[in-house]
This record gives sequence, structure tokens and C-alpha cells, in this order.
Amino acid sequence: MQYKDLKKIIYKLEPESAHHVVETLLKNIGAYTPFLLKVVSKKYKYTNVKLSQELFGVTFPNPVGLAAGFDKNATMIQGLEAIGFGFIEFGTVTPKPQSGNEKPRLFRFPEQNSLQNAMGFNNEGLEYAQKNIKKLYPFSVPLGANIGKNKNTTSENALKDYEILIDGFKEISDYIIINISSPNTPGLRDLQNETFIKSIFELATTMTDKPVLLKIAPDLEVEDALAICQIAIDHGAKGIIATNTTIDYSLLPNPKDFGGISGAVLKKKSFILFEALAKEFYGKTALISVGGISDGEEAYKRLKAGASLVQAYSALIFEGPILASKINEEILDLMEKDGYTHINQVIGADRK
Repeated sequence: MQYKDLKKIIYKLEPESAHHVVETLLKNIGAYTPFLLKVVSKKYKYTNVKLSQELFGVTFPNPVGLAAGFDKNATMIQGLEAIGFGFIEFGTVTPKPQSGNEKPRLFRFPEQNSLQNAMGFNNEGLEYAQKNIKKLYPFSVPLGANIGKNKNTTSENALKDYEILIDGFKEISDYIIINISSPNTPGLRDLQNETFIKSIFELATTMTDKPVLLKIAPDLEVEDALAICQIAIDHGAKGIIATNTTIDYSLLPNPKDFGGISGAVLKKKSFILFEALAKEFYGKTALISVGGISDGEEAYKRLKAGASLVQAYSALIFEGPILASKINEEILDLMEKDGYTHINQVIGADRK
């Protein structure tokens, strides 16, 4: 069955129910059917040494990763690797389990290839994610731990939540992402300030040698984003991920008045902020671009602008399991047209 046909069935389910079906499938493929895992990998996984690179001491087999939010509890790692992602971020994980916001909280906009979600860091907590990762780590592709504070943790006590999580994942992940940019946890975006960012990266550098990155929101003013990222870099951040979902509800027809928007409608807004960051920080830290990427052309544009890696999430819902291999093949085609023989020549080409 082609994904376009399967999608018609999936879309009859509520978005969150459909996600649970996909999670069950990918989880079971990885855990119980190694033969099927090989079949899936053979069909969808695309490998070419021209796409491999080393970044902060970690080898990435290709530059197309899965953004956090899809595999919140690290249950689908093997299945996601089998469909071709070159790195996977699990989470967002909080210290304690939490149910997230009230349902319904996930909405599809198929005509716009976009989603709106107000999940609220629903996850099973640190111990559950640790148990799942320990079965696999070290893994065949890099794993990033995306971490956030619990909903009931006050801003004054937020640093302790992140300390617990950094300690919990420092030995079982390849890098750690500080998520203070989701719009769905009250007060979280308020932590996008210089004082907190300085404190958290000073803390992180005393706790681990693993790369710790900052993920920022697309709704920041450029000047504020530059200032925040500079503080993070000055105090030990090894990279910046731009961007999270947006609360610019003008991007969708008849949107909900809550939650964050992701997908194709975020593409322009995300790139504008990313390029501003790349002009300032390319060559000074690792840059990862996410937001509205669904094809090789857009991924290639982000790489040339200065991204070492790109990520997708919403596009996986609309394009299906072929997404990562499709983007990688299209990147290689564009490289060949431009006369590039390795991904390293592409990264930052527009900045040189």
C-alpha cells in the first residue's frame, strides 16, 4: 500500500490517535521483528558517504534528522532509524511524568501541510526514557535528548529540573538540547532570557562534556535572538537549533487560539530567523535548522545558508516514511548540479 492510500485511513482517526497507531507500529518493528526492521531499512534507508560528516565529535551519516516531539519517550528509535533519519531527537522529556494539556490538543491542516499542537510536554518522565535508551545506547545514529521543565515547576526552580535531566542523559545521549522555547508550558518561554541562559549553560558545562545545545523560538525579535544565542555560546553552548513552533496564528486559516504551529506555513518565518543567526554565528558554533522543511530543495537552502544539519517533523506526517531518503537523494542531486562532492562543501556555501 502506498502512503497516499494509507494516509486516507490514518486521517480518519483523530491526530493524536493516529500518532499512537504509528508509535505502536514503529515500536513493535524495532522491539519484536528484527527481520521486518531489515526489510523496512532496505526499502527506506538511503546511505551515501558524501552525506556523512562529523560534528562536535559525533558522526552523522546524513544531515536529515527527526526533530523532538515525535518520539517523546524514546520508544520508536529503531523504527525511525530504519526509515532513514541520520539522527534522532527524543523528548521533550521532563523529570517527572506528566499528562500534558487537555485534549483535543493536536490539529491537522492538510491543505497547508501543517500542524497545530498544544501537547504540553506529555511524556512518561526521565526514568522511563532512560530505560528505553539504555537498551540501545550507543546507537547507530546520533541520539539527542531534548529536555524541559515540568509544568508545575516554577521559573525559580526550573534550573533544578534541567540539572536532573542533564545528569540523567549525559551518559546515554550524544548531545542534549535545552528546550525553553515551546509555547505550550506556562512560563517556559520566559526562560529565554540572558540570566537563565547564562546560568543553565554554566551549569551544564560543569556537569558534562557532551555537547549541550539551545533551541529557540521563531517568534523572537532578531536582536533578542542574537543576544540570547551569543550568551549561550559564550557560556558553553555547542550549537543552536532554530526554530521551535510559532504562535503566529496569522499563518493558518481558522487556527486555534492556542498552541504552536509547525509545518509548511512555518518555512518562511523559520528561515528568516535562521539566516540572521547564520550570518552572525556560522563558523562559531553548530547550527541546526528546522521549521517547514519537507524536500531536498529547502534542506539544501538551509545547508548552504549555514546549517550543518536539518530536521523535519510535520513533513513526516504528510509525506510518510519516504521523507528522509527523498530529502537526502534530492540533496545529492543538487550537490551534483553544483559540482560538490561532499556535504561539507555545501554547508555554509552562501556564507563564504
